[in-house]
Amino acid sequence: MPKALGIPIVQAPPAWPHRALDVDALRASGWRPSPFRDVVLKVHQRCNLACEYCYVYTKPDQSWRGRPTVMERETWRAAAARMAEHAAAHDLTSMRLILHGGEPLLAGVARLGALIDDFRAAFDGACRLDIQMQTNGVLLDETMLSALHVRGVRIGVSLDGTAADNDRHRRRPDGRGSHADVDRALRLLIGGRYQDAFAGLLCTVDPEIDPIECYEALLAYRPPTVDLLLPHANWADPPPRPSGAGPTPYADWLIAIFDRWYAAPRREVGIRLFDDLLALILGGSGRSEQLGLSPVAVVVVESDGAIELVDSLKSAYPGACETGLTIFADPLDAALNHPGVVARQIGTEALGETCRSCPVHRVCGAGHYAHRYRPGGGFRNPTVYCADMLKLIGHAERRVDSDIRRLRAGRGS
Repeated sequence: MPKALGIPIVQAPPAWPHRALDVDALRASGWRPSPFRDVVLKVHQRCNLACEYCYVYTKPDQSWRGRPTVMERETWRAAAARMAEHAAAHDLTSMRLILHGGEPLLAGVARLGALIDDFRAAFDGACRLDIQMQTNGVLLDETMLSALHVRGVRIGVSLDGTAADNDRHRRRPDGRGSHADVDRALRLLIGGRYQDAFAGLLCTVDPEIDPIECYEALLAYRPPTVDLLLPHANWADPPPRPSGAGPTPYADWLIAIFDRWYAAPRREVGIRLFDDLLALILGGSGRSEQLGLSPVAVVVVESDGAIELVDSLKSAYPGACETGLTIFADPLDAALNHPGVVARQIGTEALGETCRSCPVHRVCGAGHYAHRYRPGGGFRNPTVYCADMLKLIGHAERRVDSDIRRLRAGRGS
């Protein structure tokens, strides 16, 4: 096995069922890749929950089974050096490190503290390093929170609404719900000196639960932001559609919350999906992977040091995230030439004809990349949520258009 820095390198053949991309021709035409701004670090491969919809453990790619359970220090130090190298090469003023899993808190206080300190040292004098963690919250206690807070880590927590809603899917391996522990952690996070560490809540859309009850349960924790995420699905593994719910249950669920959120007398919370939707409708750009055509500038480092594409692609097929690169042997710049990265940075050029001819394609962007996958056809397809996206976008456009007309009429009176 080849080595770099005296450490074994994991080699994986790249697999990408996408059309051939001539990167040299793209560069000759003036296109340049956007440097990576976000690095997702898989500090722990296992999880203490067994969520039914998890794209890591319940979907086709099971590569987690063969990787180190927890990231070793030589691996994260190599990752830190590569990030700092990337920032310097592109003269970046900031980068973001996202501690992820599995469940990152399983790595423990001592390991996480050492990891964060090593990253801070690697970036000393280079550029600003923002550090965030995405956790299920079950292990977030006073000791852990204090160690993260003093190191400037912002914490996002996954929660699916009310206790009953959350515990439908987010359960322990023995079937017990997780809501009670997450609620305890969130009350600790928002109750005192740690509040500035709260990054927000992540909620997976479930059309079988009441959308307004779910939204109000999230609001009760006063989150700075809420991410509403569609379950990872594709044309080979479509999302569940409740019987009798009609052809667009996900749009109907989101529209109920959108109307409540949009019509509120004051802004209750930032919802990234809706904020981006409005920005795109008004001609701006978005930040969400679920909408728009903005370049995606995120890369993943697995617990063995493999450089991979965004891990939501694990929901498509085995090996969908592989690049064949590692942080021991390769700079992050090498991943900028991978067709899976290039395809998510070239806008309309990566879309199929069906999407390019759609009047809302600049808003929709064909939806989340992982949701476009079809065996034999790769990712040049509309999202499997196409009907839902069309309905949601159309509804928001009508609300915005009505308000603009009303405001213009008021000015003319």
